[in-house]
Amino acid sequence: MKPRIVIPVAALSMLIAVAAGAFGAHGLKAVLSAEMLAIWQTAVQYQMVHGLGLLAVGILMQQWPQAKRLAWVAIAFVVGIFLFSGSLYLLALSGIRWLGAVTPLGGVAFLAGWLLLAISAWQHPAKE
Repeated sequence: MKPRIVIPVAALSMLIAVAAGAFGAHGLKAVLSAEMLAIWQTAVQYQMVHGLGLLAVGILMQQWPQAKRLAWVAIAFVVGIFLFSGSLYLLALSGIRWLGAVTPLGGVAFLAGWLLLAISAWQHPAKE
């Protein structure tokens, strides 16, 4: 992935997260149970955090073009958003409990992304 793809994807992810948060707070409040609404909000929260993380990665990709591992960080965050937040959105709307089994896969993708980011930062030569 290139920064010119990562940054717009991050912005769109944040747009969707804000819209989903508003939809949950206003449109779903009367429709979903408190438990399902909490699941929805968890999906929004993780999508927001990782959308911001994705934006930071896109900016870092511009600053550290030789850090090729950052592309894998971006991929891990996008996969995590789809699997983690996506499965929780679907679970909240459908009530299909087996979708919760997909959520940890997204969590693992998030963890992998953060670990790869830490390694990239550790290995990047500091400017002094």
